[in-house]
Amino acid sequence: MLDDLERWLRTTLDTLSRKSDTAAEILYALKLWPALLRYCDDGVIEIDNSAAERALRGVAIGRRNYLFAGADSGGERAAAIYSLIGTAKLNGVDPEAWLRHVLTHIADHPVNRVDDFLPWNCNLPAAL
Repeated sequence: MLDDLERWLRTTLDTLSRKSDTAAEILYALKLWPALLRYCDDGVIEIDNSAAERALRGVAIGRRNYLFAGADSGGERAAAIYSLIGTAKLNGVDPEAWLRHVLTHIADHPVNRVDDFLPWNCNLPAAL
């Protein structure tokens, strides 16, 4: 089916003006054709990078806020918070529930057992 599609794209391209929008889209598809074939050969490869883009969305949205960190120390604190939230997500823990739990219980917790609060050590609801 992909071979037929490629032949159709090339045949159709020959009938179009190279300045047309349709020709530009066909040329774009043909330029990326090897990537499409690679995707079809290996079922592990994702068809798009939407998951990676979603993972970085918070960073992109927050980028403007970094201008208002006030100082390098504020930026370092923001980076630490993003790291904590990312770690919770990677461990399947709801970051908001985890932070609420930590902030509620840390004052009365022995300092030598702070690792009890690590996301993988807490029994909290799974991340959405």
